[in-house]
Amino acid sequence: MRKANRYPGESKWLGLLYLLPAFLIYALFTLIPIIETFRSSFFEWSDLGRTSQWVGLQNYLDLFQDGSFLKAFSNNLIFITFYSIIPILLGLLLASLLSRYPIPGFTVFRTVLFLPQVISMVVVGVIWRWMFNPTNGPINLFLSAIGLGHLQQAWLGSFQWALPAVGSIASWVQYGFCMVLFLAGMQRIPEEYYEASSLDGASAFHQFFLITIPGLKAEIAVALITTIVSALRVFDLVYSTTKGGPGESTLVTGYLIYRSAILNNQIGYGAAIATLLTVVILSLSFLIRRILSDRNEVV
Repeated sequence: MRKANRYPGESKWLGLLYLLPAFLIYALFTLIPIIETFRSSFFEWSDLGRTSQWVGLQNYLDLFQDGSFLKAFSNNLIFITFYSIIPILLGLLLASLLSRYPIPGFTVFRTVLFLPQVISMVVVGVIWRWMFNPTNGPINLFLSAIGLGHLQQAWLGSFQWALPAVGSIASWVQYGFCMVLFLAGMQRIPEEYYEASSLDGASAFHQFFLITIPGLKAEIAVALITTIVSALRVFDLVYSTTKGGPGESTLVTGYLIYRSAILNNQIGYGAAIATLLTVVILSLSFLIRRILSDRNEVV
């Protein structure tokens, strides 16, 4: 008697065969470059990358003695505030307001708020570079028009304000994603919870912290992982606005990899930065998932 198939439908091997073309593409453009980057981090390259010399862990040891890397990594940590914390707080606030109170034109309003997320980051950078223009940019012109001309700045050229200025662009891009994610999560929170808490005298403030936020634990974990990864691997926004300047005020590890490997031909050193950044991203993602996900939930 033939043994019953454990899996419904077609054979699992046929299912794996269906996945094979996608896996080959993924391996070609993702897995193999990751492995090659890791291998290259143990070499010192010369002659425009044509010859290499084994140096072991020297590239990794040099990282922690390089002031530029330490500055870039600290800037990435600061960017987490703009890429993750601020957008998540704004997303929670807007999602709570939009879900609890009927607003005319809700769909259009939600689409407009989400729009920055679907625009190319290079295009976003070019638009905001014009808006921050110190002479004819809308931001400085607006400050002058309302009598706050003394607050005008060369925003992207200021050692003090360049990082917050670029960070504010990231917050503008990310909050729409967080808002839509939380709105979707709120749809599965039973309305009876809010009704019962209202009968017990709970205010909207207490409902938000005792019902909404616990009910969005999975969505908050997804938002944290996604936005923190974006903050740690940011490159295009910095490249299209400040190129790490002025000085190293907005230098991030993504741009430092580009500068080291492409502009300065330090391929092994750039590969070491990329490898270390990958390890940090994977570790943080795993840690956030373990902390915020329930045993019965999959984030």
